[in-house]
Amino acid sequence: MTAPSGEDTLARVVWSVLAEPGDAVAGELVAALGPDESLALVRRAAAGGASELLEQVGTDASFADGPDRVRAALESAFDRWRPRLGGADDRAVAAMASAAAVGARLLVPGTPEWPRGLEDLGPHAPFVLWSRSELDDPVGAAGCRGALAIVGCRANTVAGAEATAEIASVAADDGVEIVSGGAYGIDAVAHRVAVAAGTPTTAVLAGGVDQFYPAGNHDLLRNVLGRGRVLSESPPGTRPTRWRFLHRNRLIAALSGATVVVEAAARSGALNTAHHALHLGRPVFAVPGPFASAASVGCHRLIADGTAQIVVQPRDPVAAVSAVVVHDAPPVAEVLVLGTRSDPHVTRALDALDRRPLPVEEIARRSGLSVDDTADALALAQLEGLVVALAEGWCRR
Repeated sequence: MTAPSGEDTLARVVWSVLAEPGDAVAGELVAALGPDESLALVRRAAAGGASELLEQVGTDASFADGPDRVRAALESAFDRWRPRLGGADDRAVAAMASAAAVGARLLVPGTPEWPRGLEDLGPHAPFVLWSRSELDDPVGAAGCRGALAIVGCRANTVAGAEATAEIASVAADDGVEIVSGGAYGIDAVAHRVAVAAGTPTTAVLAGGVDQFYPAGNHDLLRNVLGRGRVLSESPPGTRPTRWRFLHRNRLIAALSGATVVVEAAARSGALNTAHHALHLGRPVFAVPGPFASAASVGCHRLIADGTAQIVVQPRDPVAAVSAVVVHDAPPVAEVLVLGTRSDPHVTRALDALDRRPLPVEEIARRSGLSVDDTADALALAQLEGLVVALAEGWCRR
């Protein structure tokens, strides 16, 4: 990816005030045509119709199937954007001035500061990020070995706070960045432990970085600035809304190598973060609690549905992050989650391995499994950090 031009950067800021977070139509246009050209086409289309833009986009768009649906999706998008088109440039300039007033930096794709994990969001990726910190490079300078999202309910229990503190402490000891949403409850505990431990932490806000929310966490978020950063895709001056909270959660998931839900009620926003992580193919963990606790209903449902791995010990989610990032690290936990050790196919595939890399076909021959079953078992074992795929084949980590 080439470095963005000044015109493209300004166009991205305009897009960030024009479209709501996660707008797939806007994301597809920017990805296909570039931020500056797509914005120019949208302005011409708003004045004279969508024919030129539809011709540029074509019928092969991810946000709709077929020419009629593509046109309908574009027209619907125009209805969303049209009220904001007038004065969008002025609002973009005002947003950059507000950011400068609080010392926030603008991050754009194609620059070294841009988090690589956001690329996995595809057309739902943010156009820009606004980053506020007292440090020049709060994550890179610390040499973090990946990031762990720690999320949960706002009305946490004492047991939930203790579990959060233990997991966050292990992550800090392992040099893993802690990502959360800056909210009350589990989020706040995770950030406090990170600040106290001296490890980088990122708070992803649903509103602008110039307005710390919730107000009761103002001092905490101020402390985060000294150890990590506060991020948002919404321009400064934007007020948080429920819609933006839900879309903010996809950023928390994408910024992290794994997500752990400590406590979550049946309709907790933390479950939304977990589902975003699942869609991105990132490991999801859940901490079990008392069966009668309303704060653990969501966690128990994730585990029962098989969508989250049960946290047996605080190191489990941290080990998942380290296994993805540090390929030469020794195994860090023998207590496994997701039942991989108890899965007979995984057990047989692991028994067939040795320190010498082996192709899938040879592992299948040794284990007595089909090639497809062997490949699936190795993929599960790789997720747990038990095996590594090399050019010559698979071997134990």
